[in-house]
Amino acid sequence: MENVNNRLEKLGLQAADILIPRKDVDLTKWAVVACDQFTSEKDYWHDVEKTVGDAPSTLKLIFPECYLDDGDDERRINDINKTMKEYVDADLFKTYKNCFFLVRRTCGSACRWGLMAALDLDRYSWEKGSTSLIRATEGTILSRIPPRKKIRKDAPLEIPHIMVLISDKEKSVIEPLAAQSGKLEKVYDFELMKNGGHLEAWVVDSDSLKSQVATAFEKLDAALDPKNPLLFAMGDGNHSFATAKSCWEDIKATLTEEQRKCHPARFCLVELENIFDPGLVFEPIHRVLFNVPESVFLEELRKNASAVAEEKVGCRNCIAREIADQSQQRFGYCTSDKHVVVTLKDPSANIAAGTLQKVIDELIKKGYNVDYIHGADVTDKLGSEKGNIGLFLPAIDKATFFDTIIKDGALPRKTFSMGEANEKRYYMEARAIR
Repeated sequence: MENVNNRLEKLGLQAADILIPRKDVDLTKWAVVACDQFTSEKDYWHDVEKTVGDAPSTLKLIFPECYLDDGDDERRINDINKTMKEYVDADLFKTYKNCFFLVRRTCGSACRWGLMAALDLDRYSWEKGSTSLIRATEGTILSRIPPRKKIRKDAPLEIPHIMVLISDKEKSVIEPLAAQSGKLEKVYDFELMKNGGHLEAWVVDSDSLKSQVATAFEKLDAALDPKNPLLFAMGDGNHSFATAKSCWEDIKATLTEEQRKCHPARFCLVELENIFDPGLVFEPIHRVLFNVPESVFLEELRKNASAVAEEKVGCRNCIAREIADQSQQRFGYCTSDKHVVVTLKDPSANIAAGTLQKVIDELIKKGYNVDYIHGADVTDKLGSEKGNIGLFLPAIDKATFFDTIIKDGALPRKTFSMGEANEKRYYMEARAIR
């Protein structure tokens, strides 16, 4: 019988040596939310700093994006690499060899399951028109890779917030493991900070269970179009995954063919989630335009549709109800004195996010600023400040998500989010990449 690890690697998948902090580390202080959240809310991150204090924490191993424009990149990156080395030298971690982690996140009344595994970066591409097994689902902004690469290129560990989707309608991969969780060794169980909910994990390391996972993935793979086989679709953290790919390409160029097969940097640790998990909710990512006159925004918008119809509504919730119907391309916006639903005729892109991105790109060329916001409340708050405009986008239908990517290619960047900002993946597990 073929070795289960070989079967998995044919699918671009690998069990990993997964690291988690020792039992004496406070995991609530250790785990913090993804660095690309709360990018316009420094108060959030200042509060996290106060919560963490001097305790070991992933906060000290990441670069929250709200600080990207502060001009102290080199200091922050040096501190990250120094702290990571200190944690490794202090033997802070326990290693679980050649395994998956089954993880469960409970946030409010919602619960979702995931599987921690390593994906083969040689099977991934962010290029437009790619037919790779592992694929970007949104446009990759190449300028976002270099700052991340500065951190990863010298780092001994990766500590990912990446979530990757599988389309498993029969619930054959993760859900059978969840049904057996009571028989598995639990590796952690704790409350996340800042309304992040509760996080648990169990180790999946037996050959029988890994073979079960391999068999399920082999069936999913066999059902794919061999000319366009999308097995793993990036959910969150595409730019981090792209950074790992870029670093691997640099390293790969220095290795022999034999060394490339098993080098740890060839793989990247991610959380796999089934798009059909009822606890996984797709949320739109909204936009806020800063100090943009409404007339300037509307002028640019009218260049991207044959007609633009505006209808004032009472509140942000009214916008959400109106734009849910996408039989026509619609979105909403707010200013300091009103909320508006916009309907576009003959828009310049297939979805509202694409049309608006063309508008935003032109506004950026003119010197205006934009931020991408997880959460309608924050969008409403920021967009209602004098001079700003908050843009509300409709949600993507997750039932047709994979078909859309296969047919049309990557969506416009920042089109969707898997949950609200506080529901995003928290940094928890680590893996050696050197």
